[in-house]
Amino acid sequence: MNPQTLRATPARSLTALTSLLLAVGLLAGCGAGDDAPADDTSASSSVAADDDSTDAPDDSTDDVEFTYEGVAGKTALELLVAADPTAVVQGEGENAFVTGIDGREAQDSAKEFWALYVNGEMAQVGAGALVTETGDEIAWKLETY
Repeated sequence: MNPQTLRATPARSLTALTSLLLAVGLLAGCGAGDDAPADDTSASSSVAADDDSTDAPDDSTDDVEFTYEGVAGKTALELLVAADPTAVVQGEGENAFVTGIDGREAQDSAKEFWALYVNGEMAQVGAGALVTETGDEIAWKLETY
């Protein structure tokens, strides 16, 4: 799936507003489990290269993505920590907030945040509250607001 298809140009302001609301929701509703599951998921991350990057402004968040599969009964946050033990999480429990994945931290100065998607749709709850199902496609995308 091409990450560009999720964000149509005319809907960019709506996407930015939705992303901002999600960031606030993640701050209020994320949780981190102390007993992370064994690594029973596979994860992948990608950063697409831009062939004409010298002509375009630096929009490095468009293609930064980290994905893994859901596991019945496990939260998206538990699975993230299992898939990427270096993930940076501020707070704990349902108030946890993900600020770094796969060695890439969101930069406040660039108005970046990690957005959570489930099966191609932006999550309506934080990662600590999102209980996954086996086969769900969980994706974290670095976005801006």
